Formats: sequence, C-alpha cells, structure tokens
Amino acid sequence: MTVVSTPATLHHAAGPLDDAEVARIRNDFPILDQTVNGHRLVYLDSGATSQNPLSVIEAEQEFYEQRNSAVHRGAHTLAVAATDVFEEARSKLAGFVGARPDEIVWTSNATEALNLVAYAFSNAAVGRGGAAAKRFAIGEGDEIVVTEMEHHANLIPWQELAARTGASLKFIPVDDDGALRMEEAEALITGRTKILAFTHASNVLGTINPVEALVALARQVGAVVVLDACQSVPHLPVDIKALDVDFAAFSGHKMLGPTGIGALYGKSELLNAMPPFLTGGSMITTVTMDKAEYLPAPQRFEAGTQRISQAMALGTAVDYLQETGMERIHAWERTLGQRLVSGLESIEGIRVLGPRPGTDRIGLAAFDVDGVHSHDVGQFLDDKGIAVRVGHHCAQPLHRRLGLVSTTRASTYLYNTTEDVDAFLAAVAGVRPFFGVK
Repeated sequence: MTVVSTPATLHHAAGPLDDAEVARIRNDFPILDQTVNGHRLVYLDSGATSQNPLSVIEAEQEFYEQRNSAVHRGAHTLAVAATDVFEEARSKLAGFVGARPDEIVWTSNATEALNLVAYAFSNAAVGRGGAAAKRFAIGEGDEIVVTEMEHHANLIPWQELAARTGASLKFIPVDDDGALRMEEAEALITGRTKILAFTHASNVLGTINPVEALVALARQVGAVVVLDACQSVPHLPVDIKALDVDFAAFSGHKMLGPTGIGALYGKSELLNAMPPFLTGGSMITTVTMDKAEYLPAPQRFEAGTQRISQAMALGTAVDYLQETGMERIHAWERTLGQRLVSGLESIEGIRVLGPRPGTDRIGLAAFDVDGVHSHDVGQFLDDKGIAVRVGHHCAQPLHRRLGLVSTTRASTYLYNTTEDVDAFLAAVAGVRPFFGVK
C-alpha cells in the first residue's frame, strides 16, 4: 500500500511565512527540484496551473492502487470505499469555502461550472425544470451584466446565453488602472438585470473586486450573482456564505490539485430548482421511455462516471492549504505581489497593469515591455529557467481596452521565495538590452 506523504507544513509554526519556511515548503513539490536550460527552475505561472505537493500526487496514485471503482453504483467493498473518499473530498472542499457539501457540484473545471449555470438558465427559458425553474427563465428585455475584465470563461457563456434567449449583454467598464467603474455599475444594474457575473480577482490585473458592493447592487434588483473565484479560492481566505453570492466557480489545478477537477458552488435552494445541464446515468431517480425524474443537487448535475481520483487528490490539496493557513498564504503572496510590482515599475520601458504599488492585489503582475513582444519576453525568461505566462491570458477585451494585444504575466504561490521574484526582476531588466531596444 502506498503511504501518503505528510506535508512538511504540518510541522511549521503558525507565524507569518518567510523565505526559510517557504524553502522547506518547496521540498514538498518534486517538480520544483529541477533545472531548466541550466538554471534553477523559477516557476511563476501558478495563475495558470499550480504545482502539486507529493501528498496530492500520492493520493491519486493510492486511489488507483487501493480503491478504484465507480461511485454511487456498486454495493461491493471497493465501490463503497470509492464513494466514501469521493464524498469526503466534497465535504473537505465545502468546508474550505464555508459551504455545505450538498452545495458543491463536481465539474471538470471552472469553465464547465460556469457553462453549467448558463445552460441551465437557457433550459429554464424553454420551459425545462417546471415551475421551480421559472425564476431562471430569461428572454428579450432581460439583461446580463458582466465586467470588462472577465476571463473568457466568464464572458462567452453569457454571450451564448444572450444569443439563445434574446437577452442583452452589458458590461461594467474598467478605468486606466483596471479598477471597475462602480458609478457606472450602479447605472447598469437595473430592474432588467437578471444575472450579474464577475471575477473575484482578475487573472490579468491582480485586482481584488469589491464583492460586497457588487452583490448589494444585485440584491436591490433581484439579480442572480455568479462569481468567478478561480484566482481567489486558491489564494485568499474565502467564506462563500459571507460573500452571499448565488453561484461560484473554481478549479482544482489552480489550488495544488490535479487537472480535470473543478467545482460549482450554488445555494442549495437554487441548485435544487435549476434544470440540469448534462443528463444520463447517476443523476436520476426514475426513468421511463417517455421521461425522467432527477435526483436532488448535487447529484442531479453529476451525470456519468465521475472524477473520483481527482476529487480525492483535491481533498488532499485542501488539507495542505489548510495546514499551511490561507491567511498566511495570502499575506505572503501580498508581499511577493508588491515586490513584483515595485520591481517592475523601477525598470525602464515596463508598463505594469493593475493597481499601483501599495494597493492590495493578489500575487501576480502582468506587464508590457516597450518594443518587445510578450512571446519574445517569455522565451528570453525561459532561457534563464523562469516560467511565466504570455499572451492575452484569455482576456482579449481587457487587453484591447488597455491598448494592448498581449502581455507577460508572473504569478506567485506559497512555494515562491523572494529569491524567485528577484531572479525574475533581474532577468526582465535584461530584456530590452538583449533585443537592442532603446
């Protein structure tokens, strides 16, 4: 039997994170113990995909070695064991964000979770779901409000919903620093607004949006609130009940978990009133040749064979994050984020997007190098063993608003040190001289 490793963080003190402790944390992540192009790997792309501690890797392996079976179907020992760990992981994740287990729906990723909500609304619009689902019906004259900073995953599903139903799509604009224009939000969110969908923290700007104020505007008009929590749940202490959003989506692979697993949070009364998105086995009570009756949430949204090993591994990732402490992680990333922004702004020819130094942000920074394409910047950094993200980061409208096509983004996590940030900054300072830009 595989013995799942104990995270090094279990032995750490409860004080603030520092470089010495983070160096020990790095030892839990096998992939970081390598060189790239002859340099120590500096991984600054956790905003796209985080790395996995050994305990998470071993948890998924242990499932296949000891418990591999379908859940909620068989009565044999392996099936019961698989179901137990599957539902235990759901309970862990629910507790992590302050929800109830029946309010967490497993999905493949956050993109699927957001599409689930959008398609459920369109199913309600054509009469599916009966009387309980009428609250979700949307049509001509209704409005969906998003923001100009949204990831495509929280924009395109609403574009498609508007196209299918005849509703209108509007957006809250951002200012030159990437902050939402809240005075315009107040004018845009009206009695016609049926859905308000926005990101908790921008994957480009690092901005942490005023959730409480936006939810209050939605509540005044009875709009449903959908939160993209992909960049907040892994990095900030999140109490989903305190935020009072109706739905929230996030992904396992951004919070130390494996790929192929994400979650949709929904208030229980809403999930149970909502018509399903995917249909088939495991989400029904009774099926005849003419119709089907569906299980309560969350199972009514979990058709087919589930992501069992991934859920178990994500539960282990939650354990790791909780043992480390989300307040400590957020504080450390705030330090790294400020170091990133201040350092980048001191380099000639660099334009940093998002809040200025001293303003709270998550631990990432996207920037433009005058005269050098972001892809060339990324390749230059990769030659020095530094992994960053380049491109539009699935946020083309935001880049267009800021007069850019693409940027380079460095994003930190609990396993990054100030040495990582300083190595990155030193490398960026060499980009324009290398390409002969003056």
